[in-house]
Amino acid sequence: MAKISIIDLEVFYRVGVPDEERAKPQKLLLTIEMKSSFAKAAQSDSIADTVDYFAVSQKLLKFGEGRSWKLIEKLAADIAEMILSDFQPKKVTVEIKKFPIPQAQYVSVTLKKKRN
Repeated sequence: MAKISIIDLEVFYRVGVPDEERAKPQKLLLTIEMKSSFAKAAQSDSIADTVDYFAVSQKLLKFGEGRSWKLIEKLAADIAEMILSDFQPKKVTVEIKKFPIPQAQYVSVTLKKKRN
């Protein structure tokens, strides 16, 4: 099994428990790891035989449009489900970095899911 990673993709989503925090999109950094067998892609050199990381990143950039979440835990679960459903890796790890505390570098949540 091999891994494709997207590291610290900058997105702007509406996330936060108080209504005022969700009033405008805020910067989040997403790190996505997708695990699958890439043996076929290594032989064919075809994008059709692998996880298209560009397509994943484009979908993530638009994923927050018209939506909001109170918890980054729920957001991580929704992102993982979308990637597993739409792009078919065997496993996905989603890390979300949020910047709500001025004295901290960031707060993060990491979620791992695998396809049934």
